[in-house]
Amino acid sequence: MVKFLLWCVLLALCWPLALLALVVYPFVWLVLLPFRVMGIAVGGALVLVWAIVTWPARLLRGF
Repeated sequence: MVKFLLWCVLLALCWPLALLALVVYPFVWLVLLPFRVMGIAVGGALVLVWAIVTWPARLLRGF
């Protein structure tokens, strides 16, 4: 909602720039998509490593 309101303000102040942003935004989103997927994969790998490292402590705490 905030993005839309900011775009409306930009449209009121400088409509050519707002229309350019409207056209360019999907392409920027597509270019950044692989980085988001990579971030999700790296985050999952770090959670897995953290679970493996803390597993012995969780086993000892259970007794």
